[in-house]
Amino acid sequence: MQRKWFQYWFNSPYYHILYQQRNHAEAEFFIDNLTKFLNPPADSKMLDIACGKGRHSIYLNKKGFDVTGIDLSEQSIKYARQFENNKLHFLVHDMRKLFYINYFDIALNLFTSFGYFETEKEHVNALKTFRKCLKADGVLIIDYFNTEKIIRNLNSCEVKSLDGINFNITKNVVDGKIIKKINFEDQQKVYNFEERVQAFSVEDFTRMLTKAGLVIQKSFGSYSLEDFELPESDRLILICKKA
Repeated sequence: MQRKWFQYWFNSPYYHILYQQRNHAEAEFFIDNLTKFLNPPADSKMLDIACGKGRHSIYLNKKGFDVTGIDLSEQSIKYARQFENNKLHFLVHDMRKLFYINYFDIALNLFTSFGYFETEKEHVNALKTFRKCLKADGVLIIDYFNTEKIIRNLNSCEVKSLDGINFNITKNVVDGKIIKKINFEDQQKVYNFEERVQAFSVEDFTRMLTKAGLVIQKSFGSYSLEDFELPESDRLILICKKA
């Protein structure tokens, strides 16, 4: 089977160079607000789906929760494992494949770690696996970008210079996907990567979640948990439960 763009790009050292300035303070601010809103019991079991290098998982664990982080990137999980303890574990795992059943109190899919697949059926199947891993009264949190705002403010070309590398980035909307092409040269070798993320609307998520047996309880538009406003919100944060 041909490897997908995310299997190459997320496992590349250049992915982590380009996104090295991801804000830990912002991530912790979001987690603080989420846990205050949800008020989970101290012994809650949490699943961080597409956890990357584990910044959300590590902070949730510091707050006392039992956290499992899963990601397809072997390199990210290898890095995250240095932080493991008896209540923090990391595993290489594809979010589309069944994991624990009726086990977690909260599952989190944060920082637009969804929308990577080609078909709606694949996305619905992923949501079904999220649902199956939750206890009967479990909660799923999805944190996506606000597609409408992203498209309206799309900066089609930019150059980012990091660690001596000039990343040439172009963004376009093609066939319902936001496509980011990342081209650069390092040590006299040319690299070409891309990100292809579905331009999902609130209606798309509502439909897919319904198909997966989930219902949206609340939607927020920022990491400070302001109400979602379609034109202006930066994020689309969905709090979901089993239907």
